[in-house]
Amino acid sequence: MTTWAPDVLGDDYQQLTIPLGTDPDGEGTVEATLVRYRPPQGPDPERLGRAVLYVHGFTDYFFQEHLAQHFHEQGYAFFALDLRKCGRSLRPGQTPHFVTDLTEYDQELDRSLEIVREQVGGGGVLAVAHSTGGLIVPLWADRLRARTAGAADAGLTGLVLNSPWFDLQGPSYLRSVGTLAVDAIGRVRDRLTVNLGISDAYGRSLHREARGEWDYNLEWKPLTGFPVTFGWLRAVRAGHARLHRGLDVGVPSLILRSKESHFSRKTTDKSDAADLVLDVTQIARWAGCLGDRTTIVPIEGARHDVFLSTEVPRKQAFAEVDQWLDWLNGRLG
Repeated sequence: MTTWAPDVLGDDYQQLTIPLGTDPDGEGTVEATLVRYRPPQGPDPERLGRAVLYVHGFTDYFFQEHLAQHFHEQGYAFFALDLRKCGRSLRPGQTPHFVTDLTEYDQELDRSLEIVREQVGGGGVLAVAHSTGGLIVPLWADRLRARTAGAADAGLTGLVLNSPWFDLQGPSYLRSVGTLAVDAIGRVRDRLTVNLGISDAYGRSLHREARGEWDYNLEWKPLTGFPVTFGWLRAVRAGHARLHRGLDVGVPSLILRSKESHFSRKTTDKSDAADLVLDVTQIARWAGCLGDRTTIVPIEGARHDVFLSTEVPRKQAFAEVDQWLDWLNGRLG
């Protein structure tokens, strides 16, 4: 039995709480939140027969209404998942986004896939994921393929990864000696905060109260980001290592990224036309590790979240998605 309730985004959105039981990391009871876009003037989701399941990144949650509207216009029922301890799913006393193993997310991803498929009459689901979500989802798809008759048989039809976090940015020693240190510290002091310094450059480039055009909850997505813990980063580095050994996600993937990175703690005009968070060369380097057919498209002038870019690159990103979907749907018949 699923009971949908009103969502913070307004009348066209509803949310469903997914109970997940006791937190393996000792922070009480955990839940995830599935959001659906269901405008009254649109068709019933079951009549659409296909859906999108969107998964956010770190210091993030679903608020991108234009993303839901675009996929709906392309004939997809739209759903988004706020993972445990993120956005709508964060509960008092919990550490935002904190997990010590990325496989923990399989529980809400599996359940969300089931619910979404029920909503669209057993139709296929396209997974769309951003940044850390772009690491979490391929790892899940690889495990889903391995423990079922295949990702496609489980209902997954493809992946659209928006600036996926495929490796650690920064100097090479952070990916070697630095990772060994993260592993050692993360084992014994998992909630200790990694000293990364504080920058609001990316947040200011996005939020309407600063210099951006987007409005979102700053308690769920603060301008400076949430603190990074050693336990969480250790889990991410384990995920990176698994990706680098090669996955088989079992379905085609489209990867969108900015054409360049620009690391700066100050907000400038360049902040609006480059990835301020990840090293795009690392995305390009490891894209071939997903398995199956992979298409990677650099977007000139895109931000870290290409769908939150300024108008011209944002339109290009959507055009690339639509073109790829035409190919995918032709392949699926």
